[in-house]
Amino acid sequence: MSADESAHVVGFEEGSTGHGHSKDGLVKLSLGAIGVVFGDIGTSPLYAIRETFAGHHKLAADHFNVMGVVSLMFWSMILVVTFQYVAIIMRADNKGEGGSLALLALINSRTKQARWSRGIVLLGVFACALFYGDSMITPAVTVLGAVEGLAVAQPSLAPLVLPIAVAIIIGLFTIQKKGTGKIGLFFAPVMLLYFAVIAVLGVLSIVQTPEILWCLSPHNAIAFLVHDPTRAFLALGSVVLAVTGAEALYADMGHFGRNPIRVSWLVFVLPALMLNYMGQGALLFRMGEAGLESPFYMLAPDSLQLPLVIIATAAATIASQAVISGAFSVTQQAIQLGFMPRLRIEHTSASTAGQIYIPLINWLLLSAVLVLVAFFHSSSNLTAAYGIAVTGAMLIDTCLLAVVLFRLWNWPAWMAVPLLALFFVVDGAYFTANLTKVTSGGWFPLLAGLIIFTILTTWAKGRQLMMARMREGAMPIKVFIQSAASAATRVPGTAVFMTSTPEGVPHALLHNLKHNKVLHERIILLTIKIADEPYVMEGKRCHLEDLGHGFHRMVLKYGFIEEPDVPLALANVHRCGADFRMMDTSFFLSRQTLLPSARPGMMIWREKLFAWMMRNAESAMEFFRLPTNRVVELGSQLEI
Repeated sequence: MSADESAHVVGFEEGSTGHGHSKDGLVKLSLGAIGVVFGDIGTSPLYAIRETFAGHHKLAADHFNVMGVVSLMFWSMILVVTFQYVAIIMRADNKGEGGSLALLALINSRTKQARWSRGIVLLGVFACALFYGDSMITPAVTVLGAVEGLAVAQPSLAPLVLPIAVAIIIGLFTIQKKGTGKIGLFFAPVMLLYFAVIAVLGVLSIVQTPEILWCLSPHNAIAFLVHDPTRAFLALGSVVLAVTGAEALYADMGHFGRNPIRVSWLVFVLPALMLNYMGQGALLFRMGEAGLESPFYMLAPDSLQLPLVIIATAAATIASQAVISGAFSVTQQAIQLGFMPRLRIEHTSASTAGQIYIPLINWLLLSAVLVLVAFFHSSSNLTAAYGIAVTGAMLIDTCLLAVVLFRLWNWPAWMAVPLLALFFVVDGAYFTANLTKVTSGGWFPLLAGLIIFTILTTWAKGRQLMMARMREGAMPIKVFIQSAASAATRVPGTAVFMTSTPEGVPHALLHNLKHNKVLHERIILLTIKIADEPYVMEGKRCHLEDLGHGFHRMVLKYGFIEEPDVPLALANVHRCGADFRMMDTSFFLSRQTLLPSARPGMMIWREKLFAWMMRNAESAMEFFRLPTNRVVELGSQLEI
């Protein structure tokens, strides 16, 4: 049973909203957003300045370069985060939800007949694949970057940095199965404290060297780029670390709403980050190269460096938690939209539907993070891998935004073209600058993205081929009813036959009649469809068609964030004869055994990969919450 066909075209209005967040209060939601949304971008000061000057492409920490780099970071946050994401892209919500897959579902619902729609889908899927790479790198680089402060506060503790980081990472992934609800209560206070601390430290440093304030003028960034274009271009690969996490603002929009995220960013987070970056710049004015060991921690007096390590490590853990939760949410969306096989999804909260735990994704992420830590050893080495995943996703978001501006919002060319040109130049410059780090670690997110992209597209293509093959031999339902209804023996009860397409006769129904020679009094041909929107209103959930002779065609529609619950949906159906009772209802599922063949469709190795994923997918019985003692599975073989 698949869920890869959309239910209907989703209406879209520029600036639409989703979940009624206003009821919860702007201040409350803004504080919550600080605790969850800004962990990634908020921990960038741990390493961004240091990597720009002392990273893979070293830069002299002189007055001119410091002013230019800090100015570039400020204007990058203004152009990329504030203007591109907060002001523009966050308006492109899918009924309140954001993120690459939500945006892709929205665009796909409006451009299915366009010649280039397949290319847009592939771009969106690759952005999703890069997000998984980001989910692997973020816990490793942020936790390592925070714990490395121990070596600054107490040099004798340097050998413990790696073991402590590994212990924190393992502990973080281990507690995922317990849910993030209780832990989330502490997120906002910790992040508020963290941002307040880094802002105060920045101010104390700026007071000592107030000339750093001139970096807010864009002429410093322009002069830096013009003076030595080659060196400035290489520096962009590290400067972009200041805006890593910008895509998280968009992806987490469904949890808090657009306005609370905007308020949090403009009123609190952006000022705190810039004060800290300027404080680090002022520190480099005073200390020069000596301050490059860790300008973030050196902002604090020696006696306060250890407490700062503790606060920064807590913030880094929160940043990691946010991206792990994001990976779970993206996986659920990918499953519902037909890009991944069914996986076991556990709900960790009885009241909050979005709090989910996916064991397979959790342990795969943990394994990847530990491999990264063991292979790269330090946050400095990991930052080379970090940039490509982030800038690649941002560049793809700009491509998707181009479709939104022209096809969904119908902006005139004189408005859209200059705006898109600016975004493409900025995002393209950051992405190409990070390509210079491929050999230094940038290969990892590209390799991980390619593998995940192959898995996602193989599953989607395989499902498409499998349903096409099943339709080839399908008998028209009217012919079947006329021939079978009068000939077969009818037995009491209800039989629900799950089918991936609302046409033809399900294979399980044919096999059941062939082997058992009986039909139930009431037969439901049930199809689950996933809409190109996050939620479907209860009144539009069920579409029912009476086919005669006790046969009914039923289509249940769910949003790509919702989890299908078939028994619950059937309990709410009251216009199909007697109410459904689970003890009188049997669910018939068809399980296909795939046989790779030389038929046109996919290469043999992809067919074998798809067959392997089919064998290891979560049972439809558990995925659709069917009662275990009321399910019958009938197998068949199929060539693709």
